[in-house]
Amino acid sequence: MIWLSVAAGGALGAVSRYGVTLGVARLGASGFPYATLLVNVLGSFCIGIVVAWLGGRADINQALRPMIQVGFLGAFTTFSAFSLDALLLIEQGRLAQAGLYILASVLVCLAACFIGLLAGRSLGF
Repeated sequence: MIWLSVAAGGALGAVSRYGVTLGVARLGASGFPYATLLVNVLGSFCIGIVVAWLGGRADINQALRPMIQVGFLGAFTTFSAFSLDALLLIEQGRLAQAGLYILASVLVCLAACFIGLLAGRSLGF
C-alpha cells in the first residue's frame, strides 16, 4: 500500500512541476531558470511544513508521510530533500558536516551534470 501511495504522490508531484513550468513560461519569464528555482523553493518550504506537521505523529496513516515527502515532493523537486538533510545536520550542531554536505552536493552535482553533458554529446546524443 505504501508503494502505491508513493507512486500516486510522485505522479501528482511530476504533474505539478510541469504545471509550474508551463505557468512560468506563460508569464514570459526566460533567460533564467525561474520555474526550477520556484519549485525548489516551494519544495523546500513544503518539506519543512510536512516534517513539522507529521514528525513523530503516530495517529496518521503510515502511507501519508512517504506519499508526500518521497512521492509528491520527490517528483516535484529533489532539492527539498537536500534542504531538509542540510537543515537537520545544522540543527544537530554538526556544522562542519552540514557545510561539507552543502558544498559537496552543489559542486559534485554540477560536476556530474557537466560530465554527463559532455559524455552525452560525445556519444552523439
